[in-house]
Amino acid sequence: MPTRAAVSRRRLPSRARVVGELREFLGERVSTAPAILDQHGRDESYHAGHSPDVVVFCETTEEVARTVALCARDRIPVIPFGTGTSLEGHVAALEGGVCIDLGRMDRVVSVNPEDLDCTVEAGVTRRRLNEHLRDTGLFFPVDPGADASLGGMTATRASGTNAVRYGTMRELVLDLKVVLADGRVIQTGTRSRKSAAGYDLTRLFVGSEGTLGIATEVTLRLFGLPESIAAAVCSFPSVDAAVQTVIATAHAGVPVARVELVDALSMECVNRWAKTDYAETPALFLEFHGTPASTAEQAKTVSELAREFGGRDFAWSANQEERNRLWRARHDLLYALMARWPGRKSLTTDVCVPISRLAECVAETNADIAASTSIPAPIAGHVGDGNFHVAFMVDPDSSEEIVEASALHDRLIRRALVMGGTCTGEHGIGYGKMEYLEIERGDGVRVMQALKQALDPENILNPGKIVPFPDQRTILSHVA
Repeated sequence: MPTRAAVSRRRLPSRARVVGELREFLGERVSTAPAILDQHGRDESYHAGHSPDVVVFCETTEEVARTVALCARDRIPVIPFGTGTSLEGHVAALEGGVCIDLGRMDRVVSVNPEDLDCTVEAGVTRRRLNEHLRDTGLFFPVDPGADASLGGMTATRASGTNAVRYGTMRELVLDLKVVLADGRVIQTGTRSRKSAAGYDLTRLFVGSEGTLGIATEVTLRLFGLPESIAAAVCSFPSVDAAVQTVIATAHAGVPVARVELVDALSMECVNRWAKTDYAETPALFLEFHGTPASTAEQAKTVSELAREFGGRDFAWSANQEERNRLWRARHDLLYALMARWPGRKSLTTDVCVPISRLAECVAETNADIAASTSIPAPIAGHVGDGNFHVAFMVDPDSSEEIVEASALHDRLIRRALVMGGTCTGEHGIGYGKMEYLEIERGDGVRVMQALKQALDPENILNPGKIVPFPDQRTILSHVA
């Protein structure tokens, strides 16, 4: 895929001295082992990895702040690392430097059931939080598929399958503790549900991908566990019929918790992988939350709407084992694709469009893919909010296929932008989609550069991500 990222490395000045200083207060939690460096320089994307010079495993906000302050002194790049599940090259150390692994900051600081909120350290994963909450009757709903850390989910503004009902990290983060580029620590908000006190710093840092500061604690909104959860799957004659059902469901006011589109090729792969026997046609995976009566009513309403658009074999169940089986098939889709085409690598991307344009966008994308003679490219997506993913399954040794996939990817993003959409609904920018952000936001990128310059004037925080770093003259000319 086309990228415009910095590739020159800013080497550690006096590497031995810096590593020695880090070891003075972190001890054995400092590593220069090649395997550790390689692991921390790549995520789960197709983008090339770039190893840092050293990895440190911090356990407190104070340790993160001290590490950042030391790096700021010598203008050394700092790259935060959670679980490495991001998809646009977010953790690649493009200029070398120090990777701060936050995985050991895994404490649930507080849970406030009466206020429906909690505070966690950045390394706590979403599954671990929900296990901790199990006896409280509460849960945290953002589910991007991977068991990502909540700090990483905050940094990438994650969403996923439940976003259609519960919102994304943007809506559910109340407050952050953030280490700035000079080592200062700030609190961005409070636990209150609303505030008119100054700039909204919390949402400035949510989605900033570690380029403006490093979140070490996150305060999150929680929700009561539904009394009843029902899951359903329904087959359709076409993608358009499935999307029209989703639109009709929204217009009818049915509060669907999850609604996922899986195309025919994806369903074939799911059947092979999960040993299921779903019809190998486009399908919707749905989930309903509420009381036993309300979930049954929601399922009945959606099944009737689906029939109007040719939907068939609508099967739903409130049985937990059945629900888990259905959603495991959806969440394991990437593994199903890898098993279907062994030796190929998934170049996975996403876009998001207004839901009224979703069927059109998917249809045009499918036409592009059909014209390709060599690259299978299944489609799946969170159709409740207009977000879908394409997995271009390419031979990593074929330059022709990579060029062709890049062209298809470029057409997909430009198509989404023309339709009033965005180049990424949830994967983020990293260094993989920087040029498309410039196309999408225009002079808005200059504002982002100004914010980056103001908060990180030496460009040490995850350099080479989201926006190109401008010189002072360029910033001032735009401000003037």
